[in-house]
Amino acid sequence: MAYWLMKSEPDVFGYDDLVAAKREGWDGIRNYQARIFLRAMRKGDKAIFYHSNATPPGVAGVAKIVGEAEPDPTQFDPTCKYFDSGSNPDEPRWDLVTVAPVKKLRFIPLDELRTMPELAECRLLAKGNRLSVIPLTDDEFEAIVAAGNARGRSAR
Repeated sequence: MAYWLMKSEPDVFGYDDLVAAKREGWDGIRNYQARIFLRAMRKGDKAIFYHSNATPPGVAGVAKIVGEAEPDPTQFDPTCKYFDSGSNPDEPRWDLVTVAPVKKLRFIPLDELRTMPELAECRLLAKGNRLSVIPLTDDEFEAIVAAGNARGRSAR
């Protein structure tokens, strides 16, 4: 099993939206490195659901991959903001995976994540990282989940 961190803006699609939907295609990814990560995901992999572009940004929950990479239909829809006129239906450029909720966590703001020694090398905290999908190590994933299960920093 691999571990991932997937970012979404909570005002567009937050963790509570995923819980309500029960499963959802993670669409709209338009970065080649992120696409490589999507294509590496397998059913059963787990992901940290991260609220980006929020005040504050941070971890909201855990999700799992329930559907492996397939062509993202939004790339072919000219009415969609994720439309890509250069993508060919015979050789789609962009993929999505399907995710489902696992567990809502205590919200962990980015500032708290920065203080966790287990995340010192985490790509999320790297300067200039803007990828919406990144791999996590086992230790990074476990540390985030442990912090999210705790009532607060003093409970760790």
